[in-house]
Amino acid sequence: MIEGAVPELQPPHETGGKEPASNIAQGAWVLYEWANQTYFSLITIFLFPPFFTQVLAANPIEGQAQWGYVQAVAGISIALLSPLLGAMADAAGPRKPWIVVTTLICAAGCFALWFAVPGSPLLPVMVALVVAAIGMEFTIIFANAMLPTIASDRRIGLLSGIGIGVGQLAAIVALVLVLILLQLPGEVEASFIPAEPIFGLSKEAHETDRIIGPISGLWFLVFMLPLLILVPDQKSRGIGRAQAAREGLTRLVATLRSVRHFRNVALYLFSRMLFYDGMTAIFVFGGILAAGIFGWGAMEMAVYGIWVTLFAAFGAFVGGWVDLRIGSKRTLVWSLLGVIATFLLLLSFDRDRIFYVIEVQVAADAGAFTTLPQQLFLLTVGLFGLAVGPVIASSRTMMARISPREMMTEFFGLFALVGKATAWIAPLLIGIVTEATQNQRFGLMVVVPLILAGLIGLFFVKEERASAVVH
Repeated sequence: MIEGAVPELQPPHETGGKEPASNIAQGAWVLYEWANQTYFSLITIFLFPPFFTQVLAANPIEGQAQWGYVQAVAGISIALLSPLLGAMADAAGPRKPWIVVTTLICAAGCFALWFAVPGSPLLPVMVALVVAAIGMEFTIIFANAMLPTIASDRRIGLLSGIGIGVGQLAAIVALVLVLILLQLPGEVEASFIPAEPIFGLSKEAHETDRIIGPISGLWFLVFMLPLLILVPDQKSRGIGRAQAAREGLTRLVATLRSVRHFRNVALYLFSRMLFYDGMTAIFVFGGILAAGIFGWGAMEMAVYGIWVTLFAAFGAFVGGWVDLRIGSKRTLVWSLLGVIATFLLLLSFDRDRIFYVIEVQVAADAGAFTTLPQQLFLLTVGLFGLAVGPVIASSRTMMARISPREMMTEFFGLFALVGKATAWIAPLLIGIVTEATQNQRFGLMVVVPLILAGLIGLFFVKEERASAVVH
């Protein structure tokens, strides 16, 4: 499977039949996904958003709107800075110095979330969330750009899929640890569950919720070390930061001017910008919706997160194999159709209703996961995760396959730019529509046109590598 060529795609790197980097180095790159996914699962998707909307904010409706505004500010900041930083990194050569700085920025934002005390002003919490998001996204830009330099064309799709799958497994491990060490103590008696949360943390003071930030920051710092130590970097060109900035800006302007030469890449980036933004919004706000509908707390959300992530991990692993066999484009098309279908089904459930119109008798004191609407919601969100895994893996692989090798970091900077250029639009629209209609479902419906438009654009993208333009 590793050595099998993808049909009708470009030939592999000219490496004399060998991979550009060792299996150990490629494994260390995969581990970077283990490092970053905890931030997304704990802070962005499953645990911190419900805490933010249900506890820190005045009410869930206002909380969903404010969470949307946080994501919008972070997205705009990343969109403005990412392409320039990517071009600067290409001009200077090495990516690791950039990764060190952005990793520390992300960790600082995560650690600051410990001070998200209920009743205190929300603005510092929102600033910390924006800082963490910016640091994480910039780290991903530089780390993703390393993949085509350490793996052959025949292996990048597989490594990308394995990386996403490993990241999902990391999310599961983190969620299980949070569940056992922080949420279940005092609620469930078992030999493997402590009598009280670790470190004497107080549930009443929401310390078990606030510790999520420092846990994510420390996890990210520790597990980024293998990439920094073992993965070979690009050689330095021996130029300073100021010169790299000038050359990077020149390269970026020239790239934008030569957009006609990169029409295929530009079409893919625009299509991906739309469908990925919509899909990400579902992931980010889906947990908020579930918590609001069914009244789930941190413990239930941890279980929910483990469930969804298991399916996403399996989907990513299978998606890497499918990508290897049929190519990135077809993998994306089929997966996006699954995302749309399962999302529309997710919106059909309420506390006492299924499939939009069927009423279900639910006891007022019904427990978590015991009612038919909750169980069908979990089944559907599992299928959604199964479709999401291949989209995450193959969208990155597609970019690596069609970008010029000589401009890889610059194009991954543009990849982040177009990925974030509308990433603020969906959360902002969700916030505005939610606030205007006072309805969480109506707010989420704005993502459907985005995904459909991106899917239509994807049909016109060719899966072939562009040649570089000499700047």
